[in-house]
Amino acid sequence: MSEPLYLAKSASGYPALLPRMANRHGLVTGATGTGKTVTLQALAERLSYAGIPVFMADVKGDLSGIGAAGELTPRLQQRICELGLEGFQPFANPVACWDVFGAQGVPVRATISDLGPLLLARLLGLNETQTGVLQLVFRIADDEGLLLLDLKDLRAIVQHVGDHAKDYKTEYGNVSTASIGAIQRGLLTLEEQGGDCFFGEPMLDIHDLMQCDANGRGVVNILAAEKLIHTPALYSTFLLWLLAELFEQLPEAGDLDKPKLVFFFDEAHLLFADAPQALIDKVEQVVRLIRSKGVGVFFVTQNPLDVPEKILGQLGNRVQHALRAFTPRDQKAVQSAAQTMRANPAFDAAKAITELGVGEALISCLDEQGRPNVVERGLIFPPASRLGPLTTDERLGLIHGSPLQERYGQAIDRESAYEILKGQPATVPAGVSPRPGAIPAPAAPAGRSAGYRTTSATAPAQHPVEAPAGAESGGGLLGGLGELLGGSTGPRGGRREGVLEAAAKSAVRGIAGTVGRELGKQILRGVLGSILGGRR
Repeated sequence: MSEPLYLAKSASGYPALLPRMANRHGLVTGATGTGKTVTLQALAERLSYAGIPVFMADVKGDLSGIGAAGELTPRLQQRICELGLEGFQPFANPVACWDVFGAQGVPVRATISDLGPLLLARLLGLNETQTGVLQLVFRIADDEGLLLLDLKDLRAIVQHVGDHAKDYKTEYGNVSTASIGAIQRGLLTLEEQGGDCFFGEPMLDIHDLMQCDANGRGVVNILAAEKLIHTPALYSTFLLWLLAELFEQLPEAGDLDKPKLVFFFDEAHLLFADAPQALIDKVEQVVRLIRSKGVGVFFVTQNPLDVPEKILGQLGNRVQHALRAFTPRDQKAVQSAAQTMRANPAFDAAKAITELGVGEALISCLDEQGRPNVVERGLIFPPASRLGPLTTDERLGLIHGSPLQERYGQAIDRESAYEILKGQPATVPAGVSPRPGAIPAPAAPAGRSAGYRTTSATAPAQHPVEAPAGAESGGGLLGGLGELLGGSTGPRGGRREGVLEAAAKSAVRGIAGTVGRELGKQILRGVLGSILGGRR
């Protein structure tokens, strides 16, 4: 069994988070300036040291310092003496930097199809009618076999549906010109905000977030969110999509000795702001069930009332920093926070919350049986890593020396809806395999593992490189005749139907009908397809 992760020193002992209970989720709350960010860094560092990979967003730009050793300043030495931390030595943690915009980290992308219509509708700020039209657009793309990978694909199919609204009206229903215009305006706004950087291929493989270094320490994945946080809808949608990916792709794992990944939702109030009830219900379901997939989710926010009650009830581990009761809502938050923790007869939790100093918190974690421990008031242990960001040179060296950068750094634009509808061939970047999923992963340089620093490490598992489809097909007259009858594969992996293949598909459609198509799409869209979009 893994050793407890001691978080603080209290009057009665040392409150600790048990690694096997980290997948029971948690909550870190506190007003601005009370030490919440340092607690987040210290908690991530202890999880990493225990061999548990971590994902967290860096909304202020200072969490990247977890990848560098701290400095023993006089103030830190004084705190160490107060806490009785003998033998405290600064150290760096293995870190992987990610960035939706590709400037402060390895680019991270998702496809339009994988995000799905409802998450996109929330991202675009669409109303119910406009959301229905967007769902219709996705349905038409499904039925016509058009891949939706990036924003230009979605713009092309929306324009196509708008231009042929009369043709689709009988089978799919009315397509409002006003709704088409609203969707297109939303896409233009999203593109101006940099959303086009997020959509495309190669899409993030979530297993790249669950790595350990050669010493068995979990990699701390840091999403650079200083710019992203200025687009709250994109920020929250991205994190929600990532959580849904973990839920859909990871197999059932049961109760593990320690989680596969701990996921921190910083600025959690952005996730639930203006979210429809159906989406909140689905998030609750994911949070409740993802525990069995070996993933722990910690929400980080200023006010516990920012998290809906149904989800708040799933968060067993609590770290509560000071709250200021200046307004009626603040007073309600104080009472709510105090009542959700197991009372300690030694002090009044509600009163203590308003009296806590910087770096001090009320802590209540689950015991071996999954029961909440009595809340304790303690001083949070400081992290051994740097309290401050990495320098520009440190960050760039980490990014450019990472095999993850070579795997995800070059965007791929293969044949999809835009190329088909506009009649423009896709271009293949130099050195990129012509088929999806065939991106070569170069061997890691000596002394460096996948995307993080370490003194010695083995190269990450390589993704298999597929040979281009059709590489062995013959040429000449017979080859051309074969392609005409049997079909061929284009240079970007796009499939061109032959005469025989088209006839066969037509016959199958006539036999299978609507039921077959619906069943296929239900399978492909995945478990969360009804709300969170699905993979195709």
